Amino acid sequence: MIAPQTATGSPTPLAGSLGDAVGSRGAATGDSAPRCGGQPLHQRLLTDLPLLVPAVLTRLLDQLPAYAAMPPEQVRGEITRATEHGIRHFVEVLRTGELPGRELLEKISESSAQRADEGIPLEAVVGAYHLGAEECATRILATAEPGDLPDVLRAQHRLLGYLRLVSCAVATGYVRERQAALGEEQVARQALLSRLLEGGSPQAAADRAGLPLPPSYLVLSIAAGPHPDELLPGVNRSVAARRKVRRLRHELERQSRGVPLTALSEEGGLALLPQETPVAGLGDADWVRLGALVEQLGRICGAELLVAAAAAAPDGVAEAARLVGEVRQVARAAGLGTGLYRLDDVLLEYQLSRPGPARDGLAALLAPLAGRPELLETLRAFQAAGFDRRQAATRLRVHPNTVDYRLRKATALTGLDPARSGDLPMLRAALAAFDAAARERPTSG
Repeated sequence: MIAPQTATGSPTPLAGSLGDAVGSRGAATGDSAPRCGGQPLHQRLLTDLPLLVPAVLTRLLDQLPAYAAMPPEQVRGEITRATEHGIRHFVEVLRTGELPGRELLEKISESSAQRADEGIPLEAVVGAYHLGAEECATRILATAEPGDLPDVLRAQHRLLGYLRLVSCAVATGYVRERQAALGEEQVARQALLSRLLEGGSPQAAADRAGLPLPPSYLVLSIAAGPHPDELLPGVNRSVAARRKVRRLRHELERQSRGVPLTALSEEGGLALLPQETPVAGLGDADWVRLGALVEQLGRICGAELLVAAAAAAPDGVAEAARLVGEVRQVARAAGLGTGLYRLDDVLLEYQLSRPGPARDGLAALLAPLAGRPELLETLRAFQAAGFDRRQAATRLRVHPNTVDYRLRKATALTGLDPARSGDLPMLRAALAAFDAAARERPTSG
């Protein structure tokens, strides 16, 4: 069993932090110490201690790779002392029936936090206690006879109670340390993201985050539709939305070769994917892979994703982020549907969204619809659905007859008929211009 150490390296009692309820001392049962073969079990453990400690260490090194990878000096010193002290403390549990109290459990939590800081996996830390307990149980029960059954059961009860509290203490300390570390790590990464989006040199922020600046980033502006669960009556919408965002973030991390920087909400957001190649070295294959990743992200998070992307060196991320935000808005306004878009994919719509008299004239064509948002949304959905009224109705969650009615109404008000092929280019351009002008229009209130 692995017990915590003091700062000087001397053994300290096992301990951890679980709160008053869990940390309260178990009352002594008043029963005599469990015996087997006429000998108290705790005495047998003390007698076997010189052989028991090496046996436990051998099991740790054989069965837990994290301990086998420790420096030999640490194993011979700290880990050996901790193992011996853990056994001695379990001896007291067997002798008295008293489980570890709050002070002792707090020290176990502190020791577990140190293991977390060293990068030892949680399963290895918990496993060390269990392997030690197994070795102790094997030795003390080796000579048990049928008449010893009540004592065996009492020893087992004390062993399980001990492991229950110790395991909880280990997990508490470990998770507490990892949450603190992850919190600091996340703050540093968000500071790096903010610095990249502000422009200027991000090197100092990258150093604080412990991340090397890559030759380039793929800058993604993501618009995320709702997960089907978000639309179900009686379902907690915020829970479904958070699950969607969590899956999206996890898949970005899993698929990235480096550490992605993200700022995501239920409606989408921004992501920077580090690349090992400078911007000039990125080719068609890289964009094909990114397109496949966007499709995978949509499947994983269960939502429709419209993603605009551009490549930039670290000092060009701020400008790239502004560009992809505009490209995403243009692609969405043009009803281009889900998938990956670059500036080259929306050159006409992007240019039409720039200020000027031509844009003002195009936007004016849809001015009669300014007070009818359902008509504008229907025109966009009709385009995104490839001019299929049934698919448009599915997107809008209305009856196809409703789509027909709205399209006829929009035609009557604007003179542009989406069912007439000659009007489609003008209608598409007018939508891009109208939405661009609307974004620049000051809001009231």
